[in-house]
Amino acid sequence: MKACAGWRQCYHLQKFAHLQTTPPRLTVAFTRRPPVPSQFFRFCALSLVENTNLNNIMSSFTSFAHSNRRSRGRGGVKDKIDALGRLLTRILRHMATELNLNMRNDSYVKVEDLLKLNLKTFANIPLRSHTVDDIKEAVRKDNKQRFSLLEENGEVLIRANQGHTITTVEFESLLKQILSADEVQFCIHGTYKRNLESILESGLKRMKRLHVHFSSGLPTDGEVISGMRRDVNILIHLNVRKALEDGMKLYISDNKVILSEGFDGVVHVKYFEKIESWPDRRPIPFSNLQN
Repeated sequence: MKACAGWRQCYHLQKFAHLQTTPPRLTVAFTRRPPVPSQFFRFCALSLVENTNLNNIMSSFTSFAHSNRRSRGRGGVKDKIDALGRLLTRILRHMATELNLNMRNDSYVKVEDLLKLNLKTFANIPLRSHTVDDIKEAVRKDNKQRFSLLEENGEVLIRANQGHTITTVEFESLLKQILSADEVQFCIHGTYKRNLESILESGLKRMKRLHVHFSSGLPTDGEVISGMRRDVNILIHLNVRKALEDGMKLYISDNKVILSEGFDGVVHVKYFEKIESWPDRRPIPFSNLQN
């Protein structure tokens, strides 16, 4: 018995020594794994899908409105009316068909129908909360005179004077055709230096609009000129006489913007009279291919 006990004691001592000197075995299979954050990933994926669907449902106009930081004011009355005017411009020029507005061939729509649209202005104010008087004020205060109002059979209608991309508009009913070069003193397209190389290669293109736009005046300090952005640094003067002689159709809108389809949507370089930088008015040499 003593020998047996001694053997057992020796065995346990040897096993203990072996455990102390032998590196521990890897016990990955028995180690508790950290919880897999499947619910977290599912939540993120679900949120991503929901956000994607929401963004797809939102109209392109709403995205445009919320991305335009320049429109965000301090919430005052002036900002409220200015934001309303920006919204009206967007709808009446580009969005009437998409919004199922009943637009006449002369581009007039009922103000009553506009005020039923479920949209917000650039000031985050629901269009439905505005009134007919608000729209009249927006038209009156628009310094580029982009709108016309019409009262007919007890209803108030509004239209954009020009700048449409809606092809159902019969623009002849909005515009007066220019028949003589003597009718306009200036016919200027304002642009930027970064665009000039492309313009000289392929002419002025109407892009998504119905016409190429020209201003009937210079962007003089203190004056608002329709048909031209305020920060342009290149002025392209159109040779109106040559354009008319070659059969190009030119029109002028109620707010004195000159418009032309050119030929096949392009006003070619050969109809450029001169190009100058702005505001220093330095002549920019170019070949107008008249020879």
